[in-house]
Amino acid sequence: MASARQAELANPATVSWRQALQERLPLLGHRNWIVVADSAYPAHSRDGIETIVSDADHVEVVQEVLAGVVRSRHVRPMIYTDQELELVEEEDAPGISAYRQQLSGLLKDYATDVRPHEQIISALDQAGQTFRVLIIKTNMTIPYTSVFLELDCSYWNADAECRLRAAMGRHLVRQGQMTGAGSRLVG
Repeated sequence: MASARQAELANPATVSWRQALQERLPLLGHRNWIVVADSAYPAHSRDGIETIVSDADHVEVVQEVLAGVVRSRHVRPMIYTDQELELVEEEDAPGISAYRQQLSGLLKDYATDVRPHEQIISALDQAGQTFRVLIIKTNMTIPYTSVFLELDCSYWNADAECRLRAAMGRHLVRQGQMTGAGSRLVG
C-alpha cells in the first residue's frame, strides 16, 4: 500500500496541486520556496525542485498558496515578482494589464520585492541546491507572471536573530577573556 502511495506522489500527473500543497507545506520551512509559475516555466533538473502541473487559473493558485502559507503556523511568505512584469506592454502580452491589477489586489497586504527575473531565478537555483522548492505551473500564458514565495520562519524575525548573534558574540568574547585564549602570541 505504501509503495503505491509513493508511486502516486512521484508521478506529478496523479497528484493535484492542492493535495501536493497540503502535503508539502507542513514539511517546508524557512529557506524553502514555493513558486506559482506560468505555463512556459521550465522544468528543473535538480532533485530538490519539484514541479507540479496544475492547469488551474494562475490568480486562483496564487490566492490559495498565499492562504495556505498564511494559515500555517510555522512559515510566512517573502514574496518576489519579476521587474519585467511592470514593463511588458499590453500589445505584446494581451491581458497583462488586467493581471497586474489582479495581482496588485492579491498582494496589497504583503511586502513584495520586485527584482529582475534572472536575479530571482539565480536565488531559486541556489536555494534548490540545498533546500526543497515546490513549483506549481498554471495555465497562464502571459510572460513574467510567476510569483515566488521564499518561506521564512513566522515565529522568529531578523531583529531577534541580530540580537541573538550579538549576544553570542559577547558570550564568545567573555569566554575568551575568562580562559585567556588569544592573550599569548606564539612566536
